Amino acid sequence: MECSDPIDRLEDSLNEIIPDNPNHPYDMKKVIHTIVDDEEFVEVHRNYARNIIVGFARFNGVSTGIVANQPNFLAGVLDCDSSRKAARFVRFCDAFNIPILTLVDVPGFLPGSGQEYAGIITHGAKLMFAYGEATVPKVTVTLRKSYGGAHDVMSCKQLRGDFNYAWPTAEIAVMGAAGAIEVLEGRTLASINDPEEKAKFLAEKVAEYNDKFANPYQAAAYGYIDDVIEPRNTRFRVIRAFQALQTKKVVNPLKKHSNIPL
Repeated sequence: MECSDPIDRLEDSLNEIIPDNPNHPYDMKKVIHTIVDDEEFVEVHRNYARNIIVGFARFNGVSTGIVANQPNFLAGVLDCDSSRKAARFVRFCDAFNIPILTLVDVPGFLPGSGQEYAGIITHGAKLMFAYGEATVPKVTVTLRKSYGGAHDVMSCKQLRGDFNYAWPTAEIAVMGAAGAIEVLEGRTLASINDPEEKAKFLAEKVAEYNDKFANPYQAAAYGYIDDVIEPRNTRFRVIRAFQALQTKKVVNPLKKHSNIPL
C-alpha cells in the first residue's frame, strides 16, 4: 500500500519510555503503535498468553508480522503458552512470506515445577525452531532485557536474525546483574554482617557487572548486535533494514519435512 507516514519520523517519546528502574513495567504496545505506519496495529490472540504480543502492521506500506514481549504482564517472561503462541505466529508469517519484526524485553523463561511438568523446554524449542527455520526477512530490536535462554529463542543473531539492533538501555547477558553477583560473590556477601556495607558492596559489583557484561556495546563487540540505535530513530532503522532485505534469498536443505520439536 502507499504510505503517507514519513519513514524518517522521529518519536522523542521513545527516548523516555523505558523506566529508570529495570524492574518497573511499561506498555510495549505503545512502542509498537509509535513506530508502525499511522499507528495501526492489528493484534491477534490478544487475550491468550498476554506476556507476548503478536500481530500485523505495516512499515512503509509493507505488511509485517510483529512479535514482542509485554513487560506489563508477568514481566514479559516466556512460558509454555507464550512460546507456542509466538512459534505458531512466526511459522504463519514464514508460510505466507511476511517479514518479521521482533521487539525483545525478556528476563528469561518462567521458572517453576508447573512449567517443567508442562514441558517448557519443548515449547521453548518450538519457538527457537520456528525462528531458525524461517527464511523471511527478520529484524530484531532489543529494548531492555535479553537474558539467558530467552535471548537465544527471540531471533538473536546466532539464530539467523538478519539485522539485530539494540537501544542503549539494552542488557544482554546470561542473567541479571543482581542474580549473577549473588552467585559469583555469594561467599563474600555471606561474610559481611553489616547491612549497609553489604548493600554498598552489592551495588558496586552490580555496577561493575553491568559495565563489563550487561550492555549492548559488549554484545556489539562480539558481533551479536549490528548497531546500537537511538530509540526515537527506531522506525527509520527498521524500515531501512527491511528495504535492504527485500531481495533476501535463503534456501534451507532439501528434505521431505523438518523435525519440529513436538
